[in-house]
Parts: sequence; C-alpha cells; structure tokens
Amino acid sequence: MINEERRKEEHRAKGTAMMWILIAKALLGSNIGLSLLTEVVLDVMKLKTWVASVLLLTVAMLTATLELMRSFLYYWIKLDSYNLQSAFVGVNIGTDVSDLPAASNIVDILKANQITHVRLYDANAHLLQALSNTSIEVIVGVTNEEVLRIGESPSAAAAWINKNVVAYVPSTNITAVAVGSEVLSTIPNVAPVLVPAMNSLHKALVAANLNFNVKVSTPQSMDIIPRPFPPSTASFNSSWNTTIYQLLQFLKNTNSSYMLNAYPYYGYTKGDGIFPIEYALFRPLPSVKQIVDPNTLFHYNSMFDAMVDATYYSIEALNFNNIPIVVTETGWPWFGGANEPDATAENAETYNNNMIQRVLNDSGPPSQANIAINTYIYEFFNEDKRNGPVSEKNWGIFYTNGSTVYPLSFGASGPITGNSSGVFCVAKDGADTDKLQAGLSWACGQGGANCAAIQPGQPCYLPNNLKSHASYAYNDYYQKKHSSGGTCDFDGTASITTKDPSSSSCLFSGSSNSSIGGLSLPPTALGPSSPFGASMNLRVSSFKYLISAIGVFLALAVYVPSCAFGVIPEETNRIQPLRNDCQRSEPKNDAL
Repeated sequence: MINEERRKEEHRAKGTAMMWILIAKALLGSNIGLSLLTEVVLDVMKLKTWVASVLLLTVAMLTATLELMRSFLYYWIKLDSYNLQSAFVGVNIGTDVSDLPAASNIVDILKANQITHVRLYDANAHLLQALSNTSIEVIVGVTNEEVLRIGESPSAAAAWINKNVVAYVPSTNITAVAVGSEVLSTIPNVAPVLVPAMNSLHKALVAANLNFNVKVSTPQSMDIIPRPFPPSTASFNSSWNTTIYQLLQFLKNTNSSYMLNAYPYYGYTKGDGIFPIEYALFRPLPSVKQIVDPNTLFHYNSMFDAMVDATYYSIEALNFNNIPIVVTETGWPWFGGANEPDATAENAETYNNNMIQRVLNDSGPPSQANIAINTYIYEFFNEDKRNGPVSEKNWGIFYTNGSTVYPLSFGASGPITGNSSGVFCVAKDGADTDKLQAGLSWACGQGGANCAAIQPGQPCYLPNNLKSHASYAYNDYYQKKHSSGGTCDFDGTASITTKDPSSSSCLFSGSSNSSIGGLSLPPTALGPSSPFGASMNLRVSSFKYLISAIGVFLALAVYVPSCAFGVIPEETNRIQPLRNDCQRSEPKNDAL
C-alpha cells in the first residue's frame, strides 16, 4: 500500500515537472539551459525515490521562472530602447565662416530648431563650453592634421582626450570622437597610423572611465567603394583591405559604428546620367525607372539608401557584421557655378527635407531594414572661406543670423490624431500594379508613412495583397500630411472615401476606433543609445546568456549531488560527461 502511494506521488511530481518544462520550452524555445534540464528529466524519471522527483520539480519550476524572467527582460529592453532612442538628424558645424556667430548664438539657433545632435570638425573650446548643460549630443573631431601625431604617440592621444573630452564631460554631452575626415581618400599617407590613433584614443578613454559613453570612429567617403552598384556586389577598394580590416575589427571590439559620408549629389552629378535626378532627391520613380538590385531584387527608392546598403555589403565582404552605420555627412549645395546646374536651392530643399523624413521613418536600407540610419546634414552654415568650386561654399542650411536658407524642418511628423470628418485615402480598384508598387514604396519611404503594421505577422499584413497594403500606406501618409498640403493621388492610383477601411484587427489612421491606427506599438526598428546607432542585441544577448547559465547551474546543482548520493541509475547515459565519477547504481530500499 505504501509502495502504491509513493508511486502515485512520483507520477504526479514527474508529470508536474514535465508540464513546467513544456511551458518554458513553448514560451521561449530550446536553449542550453532547458536542453540540459530535459536530459536530466529523462534520467531522473527512472528513479524510484520521491526525493529526486521533488528536487526535479523544484529545478523545473525555477528554470521555467527564470526563462519567463528572461522573456520579460528581452521585451522590456526592446520596447524601452525604442521609447528612449529613435532615429535622428543632426548637423555638421564647420567654422570656415567669415562672420561666424558667437558660440552661444550658435547654440541658441540649435535649440530654437530642436537640433539635438551636432558634429564638430575640431575641438572648438568655445562651442564645447557653450554646448554644456544643453543635452545636445556632440561628436568632437580630431583634425586630419592631428591624426599623424596622435597615431605615433599614445601620450599625445591621452593629452588630446584629457584636454578635449575629459575637461568638458559630463556637462557637455560628448558621445563620440571622429578621427580625421575621409583620411583614406584624402591623406592616404596617414592611413598606416589611422587605426593606431583610434586605439590610443580609446585607451585614453578607458583610462578616464569614459569608453562606454564616448565611442571612437573615423568618417570615410564613398570613394573607397569603387563600384557601389549593385549594392549586393559592392566591396572596399582592395588596396585598403588591410587598413579597413583593422578598422572594422576595432569598431567591432569597441561596439562602435562605421561613419559614412554619403553624397547623392556627387553620385548623380558624376554619374553621367546613369541615374535619374529623382533617384538622388528621394522623389518617387515611375515604374520604368525603378532601381532594382538584380541579385537581391531589392528596390532602392533613393541613392542614399543604395549608398548605405553598398557600405553594409562591403563590410560583410570582409566577414564582419553587426557594425551599424551612421551617416556623418550628407546634403546638397544650394548654389553653384555656371558648370554646376544642379546646385540649386530647390534641389537642396527637396533633398534635405525628403532625407529628414526618410531618416525619421526609423527604418534602414533594404538589407538592414531594422537598423535606423542616423544622419548628420552637411552643413550648418555656408563656409565661404573654403577652397574649391562655388558649390563648395554653399552647403549651409542656415544663414549666420539664424534664418534658414530655405524651408526646413528637423521635427518628425506630428502625432496622428482622430479624423473627425471620416475621410480616408485608399488605393483605387483596378489601379496599375506598377504604379501601386511605386506609390507604396514612396509612401513607406520618403513619404514618411508608418508601414510597420503591414509587415509580416503584424495586424494589417492580411490580406496580403498590393492594393490592401497600398491603401494602408496611402492613408497613413494622407492623415499625416493633408493638413500641410499632402494629397491623395499617388499618380492616379488613390482616391478619397468616407468609408472606414479598418477591420476588427487592423485599424487605419483616422478611424473613429483609434487615434493611431494599425499597431499600438511603434515600429520594431531600434534607435541607438548614441550617435552610433549601436544595436540593443548585445544587451539582450547578455541577459539571455546570463539567465541560461543560471538555469544550467541549477540543473547541475541538483544533478551532481544526486549522483553523489547514488540516485542516478547506471543504465542511463544521456549525459555521459557527468558520469565519469558517478557510476554507482541506485541503492536498493529493502524497507519497501
């Protein structure tokens, strides 16, 4: 009778243990902690002692609880990262200006226009001081003239950090050091000491306990990628492979980003008409002119995206990944000489406004869609003292009196509000599919529509057809932009309707049932914790591995002592390495 009761207790305990394990595996899938625990279960299930069953149940419950905690931490970090960190557009501030305003006036202009990120080409003491207590994030530059000395002398690097970083933080929010500007393409003789200079600066930051807050990188131009199209076959100039490999290894080791100077203006003007100007200016392309990578079939709606993707593929060609890109320079000149017909205020206004909307859409290029492209406009003021053609002096977006050269907005689109008139913009029945695709791509790209809800697995993905997806994107764009002149046309493929196109699972912007439409959460693309756009994957992975390790430890904590007490049967051998010193069979219990 006693034996029968104990068998029933064993059966209940084992069943409960397996239930907890199945719950944990269903929630989070297989991992090392659960895999080992499962093997332990299969062995201990053969025991005839109720003690082992109780221990097994305890370990299973603890492991499942830890796995649930891990899941919570993962999603909490992910959502918290999005809420705190989203894509941004900053500005480059050069000082080759005849009537440069006082540093305090420059900061006033930044604050008045809600510009929260700046890059300085040198460690300008007046600007660094004026930027204190503003929360504006600052990239401070090592000039090209300083790179050689710093690369050859670690003590010079330490002195530079102490003078230009340590002296200002934390009051001035310095987040990065940019070592030189386009060193490989402009002063190639300095290339051998570029990475040593970066290493020395990083070590100086480590010594000052600032290496987690201040990252080191170096801006490079697209010139070191000789054939950027198609992006999927792009690679760095092989003559620089050794230096670039060292650079990428440094960025990987220090969790820093690759700094890219990307100029569609030059890509277009030097392209001999290969690409249409609409492609350079983020304007929608007709179907016959759409740019497609023949290898990946990715559609590129702008040269800007293609340049960023070409750089990602070039990095991958050297067997590196998970190095995010920040665009440290891009822009368009608003005035040029007689031989520079495309340097116009109209083109500059179009490019920069479309670029801002595209970046603030929080998405990446086609190959890295979930990595936002944080970007700095070149540049804040016209630098009239610079050498070169007329256009070289006319990239500024502000006059020195604080007025804009042309209308420009650094803010994201305003919040989506309810549409009291009940008007929606949807795709027309029977619309041309090529035009629909072009309209959808434009709306989700430079149009600034939030298209997260029509991605696979999201509430508005089904029905999975072009018309439904285009309707959602068209409407999201229209609800955001119609008050400021946005229309519902999309090359004749869209029309206004008063019928709410929402369904029970998919709410359109402007629906009376929701003020935001589609998703209740923002897009899944994570913003950076610094100008470098560093992914949160490393933080998440650290939590996952830590808690998995705890699970393994708990399993071993029960399994090994059980072995010591002789409760593991000899005939089981699933975890043979643990049995090297554990060969005793289960002792007989004569009392039973």
